[in-house]
Amino acid sequence: MLRRLADQFEISSSVHVAANNIERDADWFLLKLQEEMGELTQAWNRLTGRGRAKGRSPEDMQRDLADETADVLGHLLLFARHNDLDLAAAIERKWLFRPAEVPKS
Repeated sequence: MLRRLADQFEISSSVHVAANNIERDADWFLLKLQEEMGELTQAWNRLTGRGRAKGRSPEDMQRDLADETADVLGHLLLFARHNDLDLAAAIERKWLFRPAEVPKS
């Protein structure tokens, strides 16, 4: 599932960088992830009153937070894909669970 999602992000990212003449070298993937984390932090600061709202409504700021979180996820998956990391295996190893297992209520 993660690999398929990463592939979808790759398609979208490839179109974007080609249209904007951006070169994605090895550093780009990590630097872009860091940039997106900054934007997520900014969205969080606005939503929680630690930053200027800049005319954004609470609903706008909540949507901004979701959008920036999606960007972080996308760039994290692009970073992992570029570096041939098996995130599913790492999740099982580090978090001590199998993603397919769902606790029963």
